[in-house]
Amino acid sequence: MKLAIISGGSRGLGAALCRQYRDAGFELVEFSRSAPHPFSVACDFTNPAQVAHSVAERLAPLAAGQAVSELVIISNAAMLDPIGPVSRKAPAAVQANLNASLVSAILFMSEAIRYFQSSAARKTLVSISSGAATKGHAGWSLYCAAKAGLDNFMRALTLEQALEARPFRTLIIDPGIMDTAMQADIRASSREDFPSVERFQGFLRDGALRTPEQIATAIRTIIAGEHASGERLIAADFI
Repeated sequence: MKLAIISGGSRGLGAALCRQYRDAGFELVEFSRSAPHPFSVACDFTNPAQVAHSVAERLAPLAAGQAVSELVIISNAAMLDPIGPVSRKAPAAVQANLNASLVSAILFMSEAIRYFQSSAARKTLVSISSGAATKGHAGWSLYCAAKAGLDNFMRALTLEQALEARPFRTLIIDPGIMDTAMQADIRASSREDFPSVERFQGFLRDGALRTPEQIATAIRTIIAGEHASGERLIAADFI
């Protein structure tokens, strides 16, 4: 059995990845709040304890069942809101953002590793990154913090996996700019909340946005390749 485990697969890039891996003959498990697919598990990524419980409950029988020949785990779930200066945001909104984009992402990956660490399958663990991981943006302080934190988490995880008898290969993939609902939300921001909003409006006007399907295809190409564990790769380079 070939198995793909994906978070945030309800729309955009995550949904495109689910479609493509399903069409490639993989069994799918998807985790998201709306859980729109027959293979989805409903969980709220702003609630890390719920995510950890849901992932463990679903993956435990899979790990104990049919042998897996290839395993792909993609951590994609994240949230941009609230956009704007963090000093003007409610503490609960700040916590919800970091729970969804950082804490739950780590727990999603950690639980998946826990259940499949001993598997002899070809195992690839992917964290979907962003240009925001390497550069600050006014109005995106929380998103930037979460993505930068995940990149460094993956670097440390790569070193941990190198000590394992049956390690996961780890990859950090920056998908670049895509025509998604998140991009629409960015373009609808006020200049007060996001001073660079006109630049992002220009991406759509100038036809600079890739489709989620294009980026999903590039990510699948990267994962199928022989890249070294711990590499940070740009999806657009593989289109």
